[in-house]
Amino acid sequence: MTTNQASGAYKAFFLGPKAENEAWVRSEFQAILEHWFQWRKDLFPGDAPVSVKTERRTPAYLEARERMIAGLEDLTELLEDELPKFTPRYIGHMVSDLTLPALMGHFAMLLHNPNNTSRDASKVGQKVEAEVIAMLAEMMGFDPTRATGHITGGGTVANFEAVWRARFRQDHWLSLALYLAEERGVKLDLFSAAHMGWNRFAELLAEHNVPLDDLRGYSGVATNPYEFGERMTRAFDQPYRGPILLVPENKHFSWTKATNIFGYGEHAFWPVALDARGKMDVTALAGLIQKAKQETRPISMVVSVAGTTETGEIDPVDQVQAVLNAVREREGWDIWHHVDAAYGGFLCSLLRGEPSSVLSDANTAALAAIGQAHSVTIDPHKLGYVPYSCGAIITKDEQAYAVSSFKAPYLERQLEVPDKWSTTLEGSRSAAGAAATWLTGKTMGFDTSGLGGVIAETIVACRAFRERLVAELPFVRPLDPSETNILCYSLAHEGMSLKTSNAATEAVFDRFVACPEFSVSKTTLSGKAHAKVIERHVGAYGGVLDDDRLVLIRCVFMNPFWREQAVAEKLTADIIGHLKDWFLPAKAA
Repeated sequence: MTTNQASGAYKAFFLGPKAENEAWVRSEFQAILEHWFQWRKDLFPGDAPVSVKTERRTPAYLEARERMIAGLEDLTELLEDELPKFTPRYIGHMVSDLTLPALMGHFAMLLHNPNNTSRDASKVGQKVEAEVIAMLAEMMGFDPTRATGHITGGGTVANFEAVWRARFRQDHWLSLALYLAEERGVKLDLFSAAHMGWNRFAELLAEHNVPLDDLRGYSGVATNPYEFGERMTRAFDQPYRGPILLVPENKHFSWTKATNIFGYGEHAFWPVALDARGKMDVTALAGLIQKAKQETRPISMVVSVAGTTETGEIDPVDQVQAVLNAVREREGWDIWHHVDAAYGGFLCSLLRGEPSSVLSDANTAALAAIGQAHSVTIDPHKLGYVPYSCGAIITKDEQAYAVSSFKAPYLERQLEVPDKWSTTLEGSRSAAGAAATWLTGKTMGFDTSGLGGVIAETIVACRAFRERLVAELPFVRPLDPSETNILCYSLAHEGMSLKTSNAATEAVFDRFVACPEFSVSKTTLSGKAHAKVIERHVGAYGGVLDDDRLVLIRCVFMNPFWREQAVAEKLTADIIGHLKDWFLPAKAA
């Protein structure tokens, strides 16, 4: 199948909610097993079998086999109570039916159990990982010949990987500033030094004849960080309070975790205000950069989000990059920009191949700017439709990927190309996620004629669902903007108070939880972070703003079968019926 046929024949790439492709899928999984069996038989033909027929018929052998069969039967019975995330009736969270290439790639690689920690444990797995990182990098606008990265256990770990790398490079620049102050009596402007860039770093090393290895004793990471702070205070005659991270208020919880785990302290998390649409306010960002300068707080990184967890919105990545480009041009400050595109990264497939019209001009510009960032997080186990757990960290080049390394004697070996174990937070890493993503890319393609076309249709389906709800149920209040395949809405009559609306929305959500027919999710926007968003939302229906939180029912339209008109019409009608039954009594109350 050619890539320009993939999107049109998308149902061939999924098992289907009724296992419609069972016959040929069963045979393909059997073929994977047969290949695995035959591979074992053919390899090392001179080796004798470890068991014989008579042994396999002994009571102990048969009993062990029966225990496994019984245990597997127990497990499969338990799994009958698992949430059926393959059906279009599941619109709860960022998970859906998996592509068959992803399942087959994952399964085939799993049988060989490669560990991408080193080539000693994964010969093919590492090759597949390198190829899939290049595929993802190209999809997101990086130069695939220069970009690099690796598969992680998920978006949280990928975000941590970015923090590790940003800290690594800034620590080099700060250690040089401390060295020059203590050893040569040369005091640089501390804030400028913290963002000097690698070119200026190299110039200063040469200008002052500083051996690179000597900087280790002046590093806040390689030495005692508390002592480092004291030395910086003495050297620059001002209290040293350490670096910060600028992250929008719509951040994922992983960012507050990062400040804790990497020793920044939670006060180092400087939230960037959101505008009335719930996106990063770039004016506020520019103001915080100046505040950091005034307080001499080095900026480890600026984070923008492409696909927020709550609502799927996309920060103006292009405008964020423009702010950083401007300060670099004006002040010479090289500030790390990381894009958390764990959910929205695969929306970049809509920018590849034939142009898609489903994205707004603003979101198209935002996604197109990702390739200008230093690093990006993407989760194939979300909009890539591959099994858990599979995330990825991608950097624009090898220099941005560089990080402090460690040595493990049992892995140490002189290699032409170093293994990734020394540059990954995780040690052991399965190659199954890389294989699942690789086979999806090879067969469907990460552009509008393949996976991108399917994602585009889920966005269209989400909008059609919204339009029908609003047309038939005047009390449904969608949260605007709603630009991707996630719809959030509250329930309120005209003029209803926010407290009453929140109570009614929570009551209806509880009915959905108790209802076996559908799975939806709930999100709550609250506090100062979302004050403008809440005010705008409540004002749209003339409501009374008497609460500081907004309860929303959240529907994630990832399932590809919502693009089928008959499916969409029936399920939408059923949901409308439930909302009528469950909410209208609240009017009398």
